[in-house]
Amino acid sequence: MKLPAGNDPDTCCPLRRRFVTGLTALGASALLPGCQSVGKAPEKAAPFRIDVHHHLSPPGFVKEIVARKTGQRPLIGWTPAASIEAMDKAGIATSITSVSEPGVWFGDNAAARALARECNEYGARMVRDYPGRFGLFASLPIPDVEASLREIEHSLDVLKADGICMMTSYGGKYLGDPAFVPVMDELNRRKAVVYTHPVRANCCRNLVPEVGENVIELATDTARTITSLLVSGTVTRCPDIRFIFSHAGGTLPALTGRIIQLTGTRKEFAQRLPNGPLAELKKFYYDTANASNQWALAPLLKLVSVSQVVLGTDFPFRSPEANVKDLIELGFSASDLKAIHRDNALALLPRLKG
Repeated sequence: MKLPAGNDPDTCCPLRRRFVTGLTALGASALLPGCQSVGKAPEKAAPFRIDVHHHLSPPGFVKEIVARKTGQRPLIGWTPAASIEAMDKAGIATSITSVSEPGVWFGDNAAARALARECNEYGARMVRDYPGRFGLFASLPIPDVEASLREIEHSLDVLKADGICMMTSYGGKYLGDPAFVPVMDELNRRKAVVYTHPVRANCCRNLVPEVGENVIELATDTARTITSLLVSGTVTRCPDIRFIFSHAGGTLPALTGRIIQLTGTRKEFAQRLPNGPLAELKKFYYDTANASNQWALAPLLKLVSVSQVVLGTDFPFRSPEANVKDLIELGFSASDLKAIHRDNALALLPRLKG
């Protein structure tokens, strides 16, 4: 790897050197051109970053997770003021808010419809009350398909939400499931941005003693829903949906080879994916929430280009300032870092250019 002229590799970029040393076997060193940004704290200039993975907790949602003892204390204590304070420390201009898992459906369709509407109206008020600081990925009362179609219309046409938030699975059904075809077709018709957040699937709780599902299962549920979208042919039928997947795609990058093998063994998969799975995976966007480290981003950046990576912080579960600092210390070039921090999100959400 070529370092800037006049810089000694033992003194210029020690953090970057350790990163590259550990990734040489993967051929990942070429992903980190230059060391202009290494070791610097987040800039103190006017906020400019865009965070696409930033949670809000309306009162009705807090009531539900408290009653169900989900243990998500950061969500219970969240306030808009806390979001803005954390954003300012990290140089974040705008955060696109969304409800975290477990989402708004708890087995009662009527209750889910009411909670989705409350959360979406609350998020829209935040957008109005704090001009320029927030956007909204609206929640849907899935698996109630008809109500979800009505909520898409209300959220995108009336509330002017920036996109739709979907959980990776609902009651064991993943996003490529036939039950969700009408929802996906409508989102495709609207060329919507669809941000996804993983859930702790009912199938896979308490599998490893002393290891919470957030450590392994959230990342794996993301891989499951991406695979579902591929093998069902949803991505081919709905090419205009612009998907954002959390946590650098979870375990998906490590499973890509297996997915390519799977889809190459059956004729129906070839028909559903005429361009192959790799072409579809390269079109998706992936955020950096809980993934601003070498072990998550190196394999992702072997799969996709920097243009498909967007900043996500997972607030209030993690400090945006720490997330930004970790990304800076990975040694991306200044142009690549700017793309991840802002420009790639603008390509998805052009209204934020103002």
